[in-house]
Amino acid sequence: MFSADILIPAVLNGLVTGAVYALVALGLTLIYGVLHIINFAHGALLTAAMFAAVFAYKLLGLDPYAAAIFLTPFFFLLGYGLQRFVIGPAAHGEDRNILLVTLGLAVVIENALLYAFRADTRTINLPYAFDVIEVGVTFLAVPRVIAFIVVFAVALALWLILRWTDTGKAIRAVSKEKLGAELSGIDVAHIYAVTFGLGTACLAIAACLLIPIYYVSPNVGDAFVLIAFTIVVLGGMGSVAGALIGGLFIGVVESLSGFYLGESLGQIGIFAMFILVLLLRPSGLFGVRT
Repeated sequence: MFSADILIPAVLNGLVTGAVYALVALGLTLIYGVLHIINFAHGALLTAAMFAAVFAYKLLGLDPYAAAIFLTPFFFLLGYGLQRFVIGPAAHGEDRNILLVTLGLAVVIENALLYAFRADTRTINLPYAFDVIEVGVTFLAVPRVIAFIVVFAVALALWLILRWTDTGKAIRAVSKEKLGAELSGIDVAHIYAVTFGLGTACLAIAACLLIPIYYVSPNVGDAFVLIAFTIVVLGGMGSVAGALIGGLFIGVVESLSGFYLGESLGQIGIFAMFILVLLLRPSGLFGVRT
C-alpha cells in the first residue's frame, strides 16, 4: 500500500489534476487580492467558459486548445465589462453589496445556462483524449500533461504582468493601498475592472483545459470553485504563489485520498485539510498574519 510503484503514480496524477485547480484558484485569489471580496460568480463564469469551448468545437470545429486563443481575450473583456458596468456601479462602494451582486450574477448566469441548454451533460470526443505518455513507473493522460504545462506558463505570464508592467504595478499598488493609489493618479475603477478581467480570463483558459477530460453542465463550475476556495484559504488569501502551490498540494491530497479511501471519497481529504488549515493557520501557508 505504501510502495513507490503505487505512491508515485498517485502523486503525479494528483499534481497534473491540481494544476487545473490552481488555475481556477489563481483567478479567484487575484480578484480577492485587489478587490478584497470573494467573487461568487466565479463558478458560473467557469461554466459559461466551458460551454463556450464546447460550442466552439461543435459549431466551428475549433480544438479547445485553439479556442483558448479566442476565448481568453473575450472573457477578459466580459470580466472587465461586468466589473466596470455592472458590479462596480451596483455595489456603490460597499463590499457587502459586491458580494450580493456577484451572488446575483451567479444565479442569473447558471439559470440562463439551464434554460438554454437544460440540465443535460455534454462532452466532446477528441482524438487525443485517451492518449497517454509514460513517465517513469506510471502513465499520464496527454490532456492532463498539457494542462500542467499550460498552467505554469499562465502563472509565469501572470507574474511577469504583475511584476514588470505598468498595469501590474498599478494592480499591486491598489491592492496595498487603494486611497494612496488613487491620490497618485491611478484610475482605481479601471484597475478593479482589469483585475476582474484577468481573473475571468484565467477561467477561460481553465475551461479549455478541462473540456478534453471533463463534462459540462449548467452547474459544473460550482464543484471546481468549492475546491478553489479551499486552495485560496490554504495558500493564503490574495497570494498568487500560494494559489499555485496550494492547488498542486490539494490535487495530491485528493489523489491519495481517492486511492486509499475510494474514488468517490477522494474529496474528503480536501475538506479535512481545509478544516486543519482554518484551525492551525487561518492566514494560510503564504498569507500574512494580521
